[in-house]
Amino acid sequence: MALAAAASGFHLQSISLLPSPCLLSSNPSHLSHNGFPWRRRGGGAAGTVRCAKRTGKRRYPSEKKRLDRRHKELLRQAAPEEGSAGREAGYWRLSKLAVPARDDPGKDFTGVSPPLLQAIAKALKFPVSSMLPEEAFSVIRKSFDARKILKEPQFIYTVDVDVKKLLDMEPRTWDFIARLEPKLGTIEYMSDEKIASDLVSMLNVEKQDSDDGLGLDDIVNNGSLCSPRKKPRVAVVGSGPSGLFASLVLAELGAQVTLLERGQPVEQRGRDIGALAVRRILNLESNFCFGEGGAGTWSDGKLVTRIGRNTDGVQAVMKTFVHFGAPPNILVDGKPHLGTDKLVPLLQNFRHHLKELGVTIRFNTRVDDLVVEDEQVKGVVVSDTRLQLDSPNQTLSFDAVVLAVGHSARDTYSMLLRHNIAMNPKSFAVGLRIEHPQELINDIQYSELAAEVHKGRGRIPVADYKIVKSVGEENADLPEQNRSCYSFCMCPGGQVVLTSTNPSELCINGMSFSRRASKWANSAFVATVSSHDFKSFESHGSLAGVEFQREFERRAAIMGGGNFVVPAQRVTDFLSNRLADKNKLPVANFTKYQYI
Repeated sequence: MALAAAASGFHLQSISLLPSPCLLSSNPSHLSHNGFPWRRRGGGAAGTVRCAKRTGKRRYPSEKKRLDRRHKELLRQAAPEEGSAGREAGYWRLSKLAVPARDDPGKDFTGVSPPLLQAIAKALKFPVSSMLPEEAFSVIRKSFDARKILKEPQFIYTVDVDVKKLLDMEPRTWDFIARLEPKLGTIEYMSDEKIASDLVSMLNVEKQDSDDGLGLDDIVNNGSLCSPRKKPRVAVVGSGPSGLFASLVLAELGAQVTLLERGQPVEQRGRDIGALAVRRILNLESNFCFGEGGAGTWSDGKLVTRIGRNTDGVQAVMKTFVHFGAPPNILVDGKPHLGTDKLVPLLQNFRHHLKELGVTIRFNTRVDDLVVEDEQVKGVVVSDTRLQLDSPNQTLSFDAVVLAVGHSARDTYSMLLRHNIAMNPKSFAVGLRIEHPQELINDIQYSELAAEVHKGRGRIPVADYKIVKSVGEENADLPEQNRSCYSFCMCPGGQVVLTSTNPSELCINGMSFSRRASKWANSAFVATVSSHDFKSFESHGSLAGVEFQREFERRAAIMGGGNFVVPAQRVTDFLSNRLADKNKLPVANFTKYQYI
């Protein structure tokens, strides 16, 4: 097991060293296992790092009031309106339906099984589950819960009940539906309008229903960006998720879109990444950060959101991924994950669709500057990244420019600063990445159930974890109190990858393929830093945090000895603030390590 002393993560989290070893020390509520190397023998909490203890949410007075208001709102929604079909229409959403893992068909099954029908019958208070028609129910979400506080591991379901279909197929359920009452967090009434479709279908429906078109020209013309009866010309800079979806929506709305990407399409980008991973040859414009699909393409493909997993907006985006080739189970999985191997063909399909819409896609085209006249953006200045020497710049005129450049386009940030574009520094996270055997994590999380993982091919999902450690008043020696350390971008069955964009700087990340079959797991451990931490770089203005990143990435590169060799330590050595014992070095998946 080793800690790699280089950066990882998104949202400008590409920094190298953790601010203090104390952030990962002593807490009796973190990863505990007799064979876990982080735990010191002979007692003492100073070297103990255990898996986050899972407890119920605390309810503060203000939150209780909000929940009470939400409950009253649910009751109003469930009350039938005058002249409506009442409870004979619409949907009931049943949440937190538990099925024991031993009875469930497994993680890859997203249908309605007999054990799930039993849980539904219990929620509806219907006496005979076998009388319920499977066709009346649809699984919206499925997750796995193996918390130690439970008697046994469970699959947790969210299910929608189609009331009309249920009553048509089994009229004897009417009395039970009529008595059903909303219950916050478990039972919710929904209108007859089902969750939104994918964005492509939604936009096509809008175009068919609109008498005067979609109105994009009117919107742009009212802003005086172009003349009437002329399609607005829009440049989208960057082909990551934001850039791709912006191009999709704008093109469907009728704009003349040009998508500009400094890197290569995924086919060539894969070869450039292979050269970096195997031969340590870095292409400055086509690597783990730059290229079609953005930094996430060769990352992990996690589709995790904290803005409402089952909301219409999130579901529309997820269904758009499925429209372009993602597996349908991402619509149901509690922790949806694509994997790099699934992302590549998805991006190819996305690109072909954009071209069919008339989008001009220019790869190997870096935006070096903006064309600004009378405080309005009139275009961009671009150069060809395939040319070794300085290529002649080309000026392209547009009515609007969308910047979707991602977290590593530091040259773009500097260019915006030269144009006096308002930018504010914000807090972000820096840290290390830890790697350990996946079987160890399976054993810790699942105990005897770990035997059913089978490297991602079994009934039980590959185990992951989440760790949080807060530094409080008990650490009086620390210069800053109330800082926390937490795990981020945990990659079960994954691997550590290089994400450097400069040969003199070192940065790493984690990724997993869709099956998560690797025998290794890895995760970032990060701590939040604020403007106070990079105060010494305040001469760089709004980009002080970026310079802070560069400084630590340069230090990591020097510690590794160059050539993208990553400095690393055993966790026990890191926590004890000592150098590695050369006779006790572990085997690791990431081979280019320099132990320190």
